[in-house]
Amino acid sequence: MNPIHAPFPLSRSRRLRRTPWMRSLVQETQLSVSDLIWPIFVRDGEGVREPVASLPGVDRLSIDLAVQAAEEAATLGIPVIALFPYTDASNKTPDASEAWNPDNLVNRATRAIKAAVPDIGVMLDVALDPYNSDGHDGLVRDGIILNDETLAALVQQTLAQADAGADILGPSDMMDGRIGIMRQALEANDFPDVAIMSYSAKYASAFYGPFRDAVGAQGALKGDKKTYQMDFANTDEALREVAKDLSEGADMVMVKPGMPYLDICQRVKSEFGVPTYAYQVSGEYAMICAAGQNGWIDQDKAMIESLGAFKRAGCDGVLTYFANRVARMLLDEEY
Repeated sequence: MNPIHAPFPLSRSRRLRRTPWMRSLVQETQLSVSDLIWPIFVRDGEGVREPVASLPGVDRLSIDLAVQAAEEAATLGIPVIALFPYTDASNKTPDASEAWNPDNLVNRATRAIKAAVPDIGVMLDVALDPYNSDGHDGLVRDGIILNDETLAALVQQTLAQADAGADILGPSDMMDGRIGIMRQALEANDFPDVAIMSYSAKYASAFYGPFRDAVGAQGALKGDKKTYQMDFANTDEALREVAKDLSEGADMVMVKPGMPYLDICQRVKSEFGVPTYAYQVSGEYAMICAAGQNGWIDQDKAMIESLGAFKRAGCDGVLTYFANRVARMLLDEEY
């Protein structure tokens, strides 16, 4: 595209920035409530609201309070909530079998939420790390994260979550071949309408720390995840991963983390034109909150600006811990 402009003063760019209504009129991308997915942490108990120290403003919620959060999301117009479990250490084992327990925490929470708020979308994570005593997304033997053996476990987890009523499954494990076996299992077991939002380009990142605190995986993790999550130096690899997942039956794809990887978001959307999402991960959220709390930045303005960056990069939506807060701002037109 080669835009043609008259020379100054016939052309004055500031004419289109002069008033709020003019800026709104010519705005190229817009952030709306329907772009938001709200991650919520659930834990056992009743009436429990437990703050996550490294995620200011984020709590672990017992199922009854998670239902209330889902009701809040529906009222605000947030289309989807994503549930993540805080798993008790007694339920973490080397085989991660709690992941496919029909009555595990997220499955019970899903049933309760779908019963109370049937029109809210529920997304569940497909990975073993909340249930694995080694803290890894896959099964571990002699320090090696096993790919093919993990796939069998992921199939069981997939079917348990679909049976609980999940609308979207988010495989975040980065095992090779997992989208294909998940899609085949869903089709073979009469769950053809369950969507898969694949964490296709998930990087081995330093920005996940507060999330691991929130799900209780931080202390359990042995080693790192670099043998299955992507190298932050790579971009073409991300396109190969996305292409592979789409060919295996993914409906939507995700880039994780978000802001440090806006170039990946843009390349994925431009190359494939499929529904593309980013996860504004816990470290990104925590940095904005910490800087805001210290008075170094305007937290609300930084929040809106950061989410707008995802839209500008081509994302169709964003998983963000700011979701309920930014939804209220958007609805009240406070930004």
